[in-house]
Amino acid sequence: MVVPVLEEMRIRSLGVIDDAVVELSPGFTAVTGETGAGKTMVVTSLGLLLGGRADAALVRAGAKAASVEGRIVVAPASPPALRAREAGAEVEDGELLVSRTVSAEGRSRAHVGGRSVPVGLLAELSDDLVAVHGQTDQQGLLRPARQRQALDRFAGEAVSAPLAAWTEAYRRLRKVSSELDEITTLARERAQEADMLRFGLEEISAAGPQAGEDAELAAEAERLGHAEALASAATTAHGALAGDPADPEIVDAGALVSAAHRALEAVRAHDPALAALADRLGEVSILMGDVAGELAGYADNLDADPLRLAAVEERRAALTQLTRKYGEDISAVLSWAEVSAARLTELEGDDERIGELTAERDALLAELTVLAQQLTDARTDAAKRFADAVTEELSELAMPHARVTFALRRGDAAEGTEGLQLDGRDVAFGPHGTDEVELLLAPHPGSRPRPIAKGASGGELSRVMLAVEVVFAGSDPVPTYLFDEVDAGVGGKAAVEVGRRLARLARSAQVVVVTHLPQVAAFADRHLVVEKTDDGSVTHSGVKAMEGEDRVRELSRMLAGQEDSQLARAHAEELLEAARTGT
Repeated sequence: MVVPVLEEMRIRSLGVIDDAVVELSPGFTAVTGETGAGKTMVVTSLGLLLGGRADAALVRAGAKAASVEGRIVVAPASPPALRAREAGAEVEDGELLVSRTVSAEGRSRAHVGGRSVPVGLLAELSDDLVAVHGQTDQQGLLRPARQRQALDRFAGEAVSAPLAAWTEAYRRLRKVSSELDEITTLARERAQEADMLRFGLEEISAAGPQAGEDAELAAEAERLGHAEALASAATTAHGALAGDPADPEIVDAGALVSAAHRALEAVRAHDPALAALADRLGEVSILMGDVAGELAGYADNLDADPLRLAAVEERRAALTQLTRKYGEDISAVLSWAEVSAARLTELEGDDERIGELTAERDALLAELTVLAQQLTDARTDAAKRFADAVTEELSELAMPHARVTFALRRGDAAEGTEGLQLDGRDVAFGPHGTDEVELLLAPHPGSRPRPIAKGASGGELSRVMLAVEVVFAGSDPVPTYLFDEVDAGVGGKAAVEVGRRLARLARSAQVVVVTHLPQVAAFADRHLVVEKTDDGSVTHSGVKAMEGEDRVRELSRMLAGQEDSQLARAHAEELLEAARTGT
């Protein structure tokens, strides 16, 4: 018997379950209970532990939060253990503690090995630990895309290797084709854009603007426009500081400061404080002399030429034409020119680029043509083996005359779309190759194989799903399988065969089945019942292991709805004996 991956779950305040501990068997565990008792909550709990979507509606009315804790057995060097350690979690004695909490407000938190982790880590761990199958998975199996995924999974490396190469080449082809379409389809627009850029660059080049020139010209224009006032002010200020040679009687500020300085200098030796003031006056006198000299030079050098002012204004008008079109100032205009020159170079190289892209596209199409055939060959081989294995399993599930086949087809490329030259025609292709994969079922001798969506009843679909998973268990096993009422629509002898097949699957893996069929539950190594009691105000559900007489009573209830019916009890005991002996 294999060691179970999931040994125990504790569920608190989740749906109708108040507080329950679910102890799972190393082999086959069946979970039963009356409708509404909360069997589905067991599946929901495991889903939360595996990183499923959290929903505040799952929290029990009146509770602040719902929580699920799980104890998982992992090998020290297994991928789940390695991923957990990378996240900083602890794996003690081969056990990994995982928990998930959902608040009544909808906030969700996850912990692995005592460490808070992103919920996404739980989903990563689940990929290597558990395969979950329920009614939604059966519906998923009806879709051709899921059927192709199932076939590719079964084929393994024979498909995954060329498919990886296909994916990369296909991604590159889409990018190349998109760029090529843009260049060719928008050729007119790109030519117009090139003309516009060329005109702008020529206009800027003809003007020859320099960085910061607009600011310098604005300052010069301001100065030239007020030259007379500036000259008058400078002359007046100079006279006030240095005097007017035409009127020697006018006392200037410089003379007054010099007189003050001389007065203090005469007595500075008698008081250090007054000497300091004399020094400061000396500095003022020197400063005033410097300013007066610069004012005289400013007035002499001031350019009041109206022709220069006209030239400046004309240049500013030319620069304004540029800033109105290409940027808020000359620096922005020059930046636009730099970017536009690079873009123009790209646009002017369209012909060369078209040639390069066309050659690359043709090479990629040739590569995809080879890969497409490799994928088809690998899938065809796998389809035969997969279909034969599933057909064999169906014979063990009370469908001895059923036959499963795969139809692999290639569709024609739609008019106006790109295709691959295969089989002498233009074949449609996509991210996963050229093959259209469909699972067909012929349930009876002489019946025509039909898509399982049309050719399988609910019970038959459940058995096909189980057969597919059993086949996967032999080629791509996971340690734990969870089936949520995949036996729906099955009864009688078929139900017994489903139970027997699940028990056989449990010899190599842990199998947990939520079921309403006593024929299935009878084969379980461990039988858990979700019980519901009503105290008049709050409904509580718990999980109880059924053994001996209790198990007979539960199977009797499932068979006849009467726990104490002698006929039902006899039938229940017969089921248990048949399951034990394999008859």
